Parts: sequence; C-alpha cells; structure tokens
Amino acid sequence: DPEELISSEVATSMKKVADWQMANFTYNASGSHDYGIAAWTHSTLYIGLAEWAKIASNSADCYTWLYDKGTKGNWALNKNYTYHADELCVGQFHTAMYEKYKEDKMITAIKQRVDYILANPPSNQSMSHSNKQLWTWCDALFMAPPVYAQLTDLTGEGKYLQYMDEQYKKTYNYLYDKEEKLFFRDDSYFTQKEANGEKVFWGRGNGWTIAGTANILKTLPSDSPYRKYYEDIFREVALRLIELQNRDGAWHASLLDPDSYPAPETSATALITYALAYGLNNNLLTKEEAYVPMAKAWHKMGEAIHDNGKLGYVQPVGQDPKTVTKDMTATFGVGAFLLAGTEIYKYLNTPMVMDEI
Repeated sequence: DPEELISSEVATSMKKVADWQMANFTYNASGSHDYGIAAWTHSTLYIGLAEWAKIASNSADCYTWLYDKGTKGNWALNKNYTYHADELCVGQFHTAMYEKYKEDKMITAIKQRVDYILANPPSNQSMSHSNKQLWTWCDALFMAPPVYAQLTDLTGEGKYLQYMDEQYKKTYNYLYDKEEKLFFRDDSYFTQKEANGEKVFWGRGNGWTIAGTANILKTLPSDSPYRKYYEDIFREVALRLIELQNRDGAWHASLLDPDSYPAPETSATALITYALAYGLNNNLLTKEEAYVPMAKAWHKMGEAIHDNGKLGYVQPVGQDPKTVTKDMTATFGVGAFLLAGTEIYKYLNTPMVMDEI
C-alpha cells in the first residue's frame, strides 16, 4: 500500500543512506563557499545526521563522525562572506552539537559572527539578488534565520530573534507571490516564464523556505508572540505545495511546469516532506491534509536510493530548475532526506498515531 508507512522500514532506509554518505564524504580543504567543511551543502547533511543520530541504532558512530567534522572545521564558519546567509547554516549544526555536549567552543564562532552582524548592519540594504549581504534569495530562509532563533533560545537575549524577524519579513514581503502562495527564488525570476507560460517557482527553493520556517518554529516557545506569523506562512505554503505534488508523490524542479522537468527531484521532495511531517507532529497540519502526501513522497524517495545506499535524483548546487538523473547526489539532499525520515519516524511512533494505523 503506497499510503502505509512502517517505522522500522523508514529507519532502515535512513540508516542505509546515512551510512553510505558518511563513508563517501569528501570536502574541499580550502574552505570553498559551496564545498568547504563548513559549507551550507555539508552543513545541511550535518543537521540531518544530528537529528538521525538521536534515534539511530548506530547513534554513537553518527555522533563520533559529526564530532570529528566539527573538530576538523575548528567549530568555525567559512570566512569568505561575512554577511552571506549560507555561511551561517553550519551554526545550526554547532548548536545541535552544543545541546548534546555543552562545549562552549561549539557556539563561540557562530555567536561572534552574529554579534558582529548585529553591531555592524550590512551597508548594502538593496533586495536585489546581486546583494548577498541581505537574505535576497529564498534559500537563505533555511540557512540563517534558525541560527538567530537558536541563539535567543541559548542565551535568552531577544535581540537575535528580533533581527531575524525583521530580516525574514523583508524577504517574505519581497519574494513571496501571494497569488501563487510560493516564493520566487530571487528577483531575477520575477518576469521569467517556464515553457508552458507559467511563472518560475523552483521546487528546492520553496523546499528550503518551508523547511527553514519549520526550523524556526522548532525553536520558538509555544507562547512566543512571534509564532503565529510563522505558523500562518508555514501552513499556507504547505497546503499549496500539497496541491502541487506530482501524482507519483514527488515534487519536481519546477513547481508549475513539472512536464518540462519530468524526473522527480529528491532534495525538493525531501525538504517538503520534512515540513509536512513536522506540521503533522506539531498540529499545524491535519492527518487528512498531509499524511497521504507525506507517505507517497517518502515511498517515491525510496526509489531514488541505490542498492549501495547512495541517494539519487538530487539536483546539484544551483538556483533554478534543471534536469536531474538517478546518478546525481549531493550531501544537502541526504541531509534533507534524514530530516524528513526522522520527523516521519517520530510521527509513526506517537502512541496515538500507532493506534490509528
């Protein structure tokens, strides 16, 4: 039954994919923006692995691997671009490890970077896509905002959350299409059209935004005055993405022109599935709304797993819809897959849900 999910099978798939990725991990020692040890690509993997490690049968191995990567990177951030949202993504990994190990060195660098940004606001306040000092592209909503929310959580200082809220709203107000209920990747796509005449809305870009919004909500206390704004956006985008899910269970590189990009795209599908599962676990989405889409998506992603555990159909680093093949993989796709699987596993092991299924 394509709508049935079994927690042991979900865990088996995650272990297979995680083990392959840990054994086949490489990074650019020069610290490049996209492929250095602290790059956003690998940071997304670490974030997913840190969640998986909480429930993995080989939990100690996962934590040892993660601790080693943090140590090799000196618990530091890339130094290429001070204000660039992508460079902050690794902070989500560092705070996750701090929660487990309580070693101050793990959060020193991220706090220093964010404190510097707050004390020295970006000189360029343009929302043009060419300005990477602000969050001018929708992926940024996954990369940076949760770090600010986590710092408020860790320090009790509201200034981080206040800054995050101001910057998130700038991005939302600029890039969100209220008619389509989707985010443009950046302003260079405002006037572009797909082959079928529809607007260009990138699958993974919208996956980043809803997964990032879930990560913000994970950090906000239930009584936070900030919650309703993010819950409302989360729910609106989630329901729209459910409408746009392909019949096969996947989301494609282009949300409004899937026929031009017929292959399923695993990273977009995983990020969206993670958000749906998070929504189910936190009463932001009902079982009637989201369970079947979540289950179909998980089954579809299972088809992208090679026999050896390599996860395929992941569009490489990019900013717009591109064709993908089963042989294409990337660490951020695996991280997103592990985030999705971990939330699904939690859902399936909720006593109330177990009674229903």
